[in-house]
Amino acid sequence: MRVVPPAHEILFLPPAGEILGIIETAGRTCYKSEDRISPGSAEEFIKRIVDSGHESVIEHGTCTVKFICDRGVSHELVRHRLAAYSQESTRYANYAREKFGREITVIKPCFWPEDSVCYKQWLQAMEQAERAYMQLLENGAKAQEARSVLPNSLKTEVVMTANLREWRHVLRLRCSKPAHPQIREVMFPLLKEFKERIPVLFDDLYELYFG
Repeated sequence: MRVVPPAHEILFLPPAGEILGIIETAGRTCYKSEDRISPGSAEEFIKRIVDSGHESVIEHGTCTVKFICDRGVSHELVRHRLAAYSQESTRYANYAREKFGREITVIKPCFWPEDSVCYKQWLQAMEQAERAYMQLLENGAKAQEARSVLPNSLKTEVVMTANLREWRHVLRLRCSKPAHPQIREVMFPLLKEFKERIPVLFDDLYELYFG
């Protein structure tokens, strides 16, 4: 059994200049002010858009992210409706096969130190789940049947594509203090990367949670 941390990878996000140019062109269509487009005008225009809350214009930009997280976190991700998802399937992924290392992979919980009683109990439960899963397969169960004993901590991969307005919505909800600690654990690094790559669209959220 492997224990790994969660992670994210941005698979698709156009360069800042390109994506801001598309958003500015779309936004200025509303006001018929295309004649005001000039080098460097997009950032100032979009900042006003964000400040005014007229975020529908931001929907013209999209981003695709791959998350490596546990199944519990993935259930929270897919609740966001304005997005497309593709997820690792436990019906078809047979973890007893060589390409999976003949083992299950679980996500390390962020809320228990490794030397704590809770962490040791969790680790024991994961090992028991792995044994039960492998035994079911050995006894003739199909992967889609044996998955019934797989834990919530099982590692999964989710590819999520959404427009930038939806990403702002997701980050606003999932970085907030009431959000589950494990989804905050994957969303904070994503917010930091968004802020680095398209500051004007994510500066306000970054300031809200890291300022």
